[in-house]
Amino acid sequence: MAGRFRGLFKVFRGKNGPGAAPAQQPEELEQFQPRQDDAAPDRTQEQDRAHGRFRRTVQMFQKSMCIRRGKTSTTATEGTAEPDSGLTELQAEPDVSTDITAPSEDSDSPMNDHTVKTDGAVTEDMAGTEDMAITNTDTRETQGIPNTDTMPIPTGIHAPSLDFFEESAVSSQQQVPAMVRNIHQSLGSHVTVGARLGFNILRLAEEHPADVVLTLLRCAPSCDRAATMMWRLLGLSGSTLEKVLPTLLCVMEDWPLHSMCTSDGDDTPVLALAATLGLWVIVQVPWCHEAVNLYSSRIFVALLSQVVITTQQMPEEVDHFWRACREEHRLPTNPNRFAVQAMKALLCRLRCDNEVVAMERKRGWDTLLCADTQHYAVGLLAREMRRVSLPMCSGIALRLLGLLSREEPHWNLPFLAFLVELLECLDLSKYGDSILEMMSRYLLSECRQRCRLALRGLVVLSKDPVMARRMGSVSQRLVELLGDADGEVVRMSLSVFMNVLENKDILVSSTTAPKLAEALLPLFDNDNSHVQLLSIHLFSKVMELVVDEGKKPLKTIVNQSLYPLVIYWDDENWRVAKASRETLICAAKFLKRRDLEQLLKKEQRLNPS
Repeated sequence: MAGRFRGLFKVFRGKNGPGAAPAQQPEELEQFQPRQDDAAPDRTQEQDRAHGRFRRTVQMFQKSMCIRRGKTSTTATEGTAEPDSGLTELQAEPDVSTDITAPSEDSDSPMNDHTVKTDGAVTEDMAGTEDMAITNTDTRETQGIPNTDTMPIPTGIHAPSLDFFEESAVSSQQQVPAMVRNIHQSLGSHVTVGARLGFNILRLAEEHPADVVLTLLRCAPSCDRAATMMWRLLGLSGSTLEKVLPTLLCVMEDWPLHSMCTSDGDDTPVLALAATLGLWVIVQVPWCHEAVNLYSSRIFVALLSQVVITTQQMPEEVDHFWRACREEHRLPTNPNRFAVQAMKALLCRLRCDNEVVAMERKRGWDTLLCADTQHYAVGLLAREMRRVSLPMCSGIALRLLGLLSREEPHWNLPFLAFLVELLECLDLSKYGDSILEMMSRYLLSECRQRCRLALRGLVVLSKDPVMARRMGSVSQRLVELLGDADGEVVRMSLSVFMNVLENKDILVSSTTAPKLAEALLPLFDNDNSHVQLLSIHLFSKVMELVVDEGKKPLKTIVNQSLYPLVIYWDDENWRVAKASRETLICAAKFLKRRDLEQLLKKEQRLNPS
């Protein structure tokens, strides 16, 4: 019995005894490296760099993870794994050892500073929480993470040994899901985690990111305390995070379920919201900035999709899942509000704090949470972001273009609203044809808002001379929209025609000219002076640029325009009066009425005002 007690005491004391100083930590980290048979002299430079990178990450992990000890040390010892348990080895030693211990609540550490800054961007729904910090106190839980002092702790957890890294690739990868599950289970039953286990988690994720991510999402979809520790650890290593994020984003982009087999054949569907929880934890890690910035456009679009879809569509299985998450972590009632908060955290991480505040000031975040007004809020957010981050906006626009080019889902209106605001960020020589095809499709939509957004997109495209020459396919639809009751639709349709005809290489066809001229005549008397002015100018352009074959059919309509143009010769709006006089002279010239042309020019000289 005494021998067993002394053996157990060694686990707490460590090899250097209870008086070991923190300065010996680098030497202890050295023994955590996997053994290599006589390979040290021949190690390549790449292996040296990997070796150094992992050591630095583990050291960062030790200093940053917010994990607190329980009230007594005896709780942590009950389930301590054996020293040779490989990947699941846990260190339960005095405070001077290499264990990872969180700072106190009133600590001035950088991690706490970061948490305070991030929480400042979160709205009232997350107020009072600790930014998903991992804490374990005597009498309370943080974010629904259970108090490990009251949890049963297993006496032993069996996991594959470190020899895993020296086995063949096929057999090793098949063990990864089991390793992840065992690591997650062991972390859930201990207060502290040794540096060696952190090192091995990172190494697993580096070599098998898809298996690690999918297995962790399956065994802990609601992101319990152990899963939170693992996600944060992955966020500490930039190189690891760059490999983990693509799989995490793939899950988020498949709504509501994502199915992919891991190496052990498990194809259990994973909820997109579970991946969003994991991303939310990662984004709040201070050292994740570089990797998050690399995938910023894709992450933003994934979160935007979560906001849009959870506002408009909530399947029953997602609703049940979120209810459990809400109870465990004290999250917002609705998942769309949580997705908005994750988006705020992302923007703050990308140093877009001013845009977050501007949206708050204009009540844009609240508007974003309502299905009927969502597209207005999305457009506002796009305009705010366009001012400061054009490269990121360009990437977002490309991803949205890909989404909108697919079969039309019922939630694509906000995506279209965001894309239209960012069209000027795209290279139209590369993507102009795809954009024109998409806008032409939405121009035919029965949805009023989609049609208006398509017109706004065409106004931007028509300013490009190359794209203007390719807009003949939408001319018929634009002529039809000139008779619309919505003044804004009419104004934008006129603007597209004017932009196109400003290009000197473009002529009006014999079939389009009479239809367009006939649609313009009623607009001379429009209540909107801008519409009135555009219609008169456009009528003049049609007479000037119609092909020879179309002049004869157009003469009848030009004759009908003389009377209203004479009426507006002396209009109180001097711009309308000036446009009417110029167009009337052009009409006389088109009709070859020299007498009328001379009379009008004489009148213009006598009354220049």
